[in-house]
Amino acid sequence: MLRVAAVALSVAGCASAPPAEQPSSSSPAPSATAAPSAPPSPVVPATRSVRWVDLQPGDCLTDPPPQDPSVVQVTVIDCAAPHAAEVFGRTGLKVNTALADVADAACSAEFAGYTGASLAGSGYSVTYLIDSDQNRRADVAEPSALICVLSDPAGATLTGSAAR
Repeated sequence: MLRVAAVALSVAGCASAPPAEQPSSSSPAPSATAAPSAPPSPVVPATRSVRWVDLQPGDCLTDPPPQDPSVVQVTVIDCAAPHAAEVFGRTGLKVNTALADVADAACSAEFAGYTGASLAGSGYSVTYLIDSDQNRRADVAEPSALICVLSDPAGATLTGSAAR
């Protein structure tokens, strides 16, 4: 019986678990970290070109309103993006009115309705555009369109809408 026990011991010794793997000293284990990625590129807000006579309240302009009568197109951008001016009113203006007085009064009223605040002390500068697509003859009852635009008095860039 001794012989059987010795054989069993000998077989059990051969069936033992393989030795644990030893780490190689020639190279470090590969790392699971990802390569650094490039920072995301800034999102450029979409713009659109429109005829200035088609501007509507809530349109924000990339540049100040045109003073050159030959400029017909303006660039409109989302008001959340930096912009130079914002359209806050559009109203009719009868032919043969004292333009400056009527335009100033109309834009002041439009400003209050758009922003919920008075123009005085608001920190905005107001200008207006009068559409030249209308017939200006006194015998034609079509009013011209008065487009009221606000901007920073120093020409600084605005961000966000002035609308309440």
